[in-house]
Amino acid sequence: MSSAVLNSPSVERVRDALSRAGLAPDIVELPGAARTARAAADYLGCEVGQIANSLVFRAESSDSPLLVMSSGAKRVDVARLAALVGEPIGKANADFVRRHTGFAIGGVPPVGHDLTRTFVEKSLAAYRELWAAAGHPHTVFRLSYEDLVRITRGAEAQLA
Repeated sequence: MSSAVLNSPSVERVRDALSRAGLAPDIVELPGAARTARAAADYLGCEVGQIANSLVFRAESSDSPLLVMSSGAKRVDVARLAALVGEPIGKANADFVRRHTGFAIGGVPPVGHDLTRTFVEKSLAAYRELWAAAGHPHTVFRLSYEDLVRITRGAEAQLA
């Protein structure tokens, strides 16, 4: 374990936000090779569906960010998301993601930023435990679906 990663400012920001939300999970560092939900799941010994990916999209008319907490086993249906928010949805590039969250793609956590339009994919509710990014592309923490919805103040939605 690299204490540099676990003590990096972005991971500390997530730890502080989790603490303010009443959670104190262990933050786990994944090996550098765990670049996909499948690889992370293999390392953690869980199903790929338990990986809660933080996906940032761009609402095109308002040029505003949307956070979708999605299962690693599913793909977000962008047309469904557009219908839900009432405007076209585009991909968010790395600069857009960092500008609006302060985190790099791959490490965007469910907390520790000011994104207010958040959706939580309902298929995640099938799992007792989820794993979400903790501020760095190689860090994750464990939480329940109920806690994920609570800490993100996300709207539960069928988006896969």
